[in-house]
Amino acid sequence: MPRFVAVYTMKPEDVAAFRARPKSEQEAIDKAGLKAWDEWRDRNAPAIVATDVMVGKTRRVTKSGIVDAQNHIAGFLIVEAADITAAAGLFRDHP
Repeated sequence: MPRFVAVYTMKPEDVAAFRARPKSEQEAIDKAGLKAWDEWRDRNAPAIVATDVMVGKTRRVTKSGIVDAQNHIAGFLIVEAADITAAAGLFRDHP
């Protein structure tokens, strides 16, 4: 069965805005979000090949050297599905 990569993105300014919230607010948002994410993952477990892989700090490698960089990729997930339409359908109710 074909495999597909779902890429989770987040703008750096959105991360900064989240981190600017009070810690109690961040924790409440995380708690609700992780619960919804776990429920989604459980419903779609048969299709998930690789679990959520979160991306940390980013580096750019060029002939000039290695430097810090920013991108919008926060993580990714690999799923198996009959085709790309079926793979995309798995994420209709993704939190």
